[in-house]
Amino acid sequence: MQTIFSTVLLAAMSVLLFTNCSAQKSAKTKDAMSTPTEKHSATTKYEYTITVKQGNKELGKMVLKLWPDVAPLHCAHFDVRVHEGHYNGTAFHRVIPGFMIQGGDPNSKSGPRTSWGSGGHSDLVKAEFSKTKSHVRGVVSGARTNDPNSYSGQFFICVGAPTFLDGQYTAFGEVLSGMEVADAIVASPRDAGDNPLEKIEMTIVHNH
Repeated sequence: MQTIFSTVLLAAMSVLLFTNCSAQKSAKTKDAMSTPTEKHSATTKYEYTITVKQGNKELGKMVLKLWPDVAPLHCAHFDVRVHEGHYNGTAFHRVIPGFMIQGGDPNSKSGPRTSWGSGGHSDLVKAEFSKTKSHVRGVVSGARTNDPNSYSGQFFICVGAPTFLDGQYTAFGEVLSGMEVADAIVASPRDAGDNPLEKIEMTIVHNH
């Protein structure tokens, strides 16, 4: 059991530290403490529907609710990207049973598979670690490089309870419904890099 846990922990850290050197260099021209430019009011509804398909088959929908009171910068960044259509056509490019599904890299729209997981938006967001929200099943959190202040849009959904990520990654939302879709995604046949053999694609819309 200890060997299995150690393997998962090592896999976790390698998966979530996702951006390669070239992507990070391009992002350094931006302030790592920058915030989205679009204004958000106290009445903004941070709820979204992710529609997931694999090939010609729709796997289902997940409804997300973000936590602007816990991680306002991450929530605002995600909201702006959704309204831009940033996530539409991107893949869940890394799936690990018992751990998480990760996606949202614009490289996965049409770039080579070798580049999936290394891209992101040019605006970076600083860490917003929480002492009250834990990485448990259904939680949405921000992927980043080895710099805690480098969230750029990629996110992961916990299918397990990787609480060892608390204080290291920013949890900023939760799945309200549709975790069976996340379970189907994480069970998809995958290669040695945990990339599903057949692309699993998403579309995200804001629930008004």
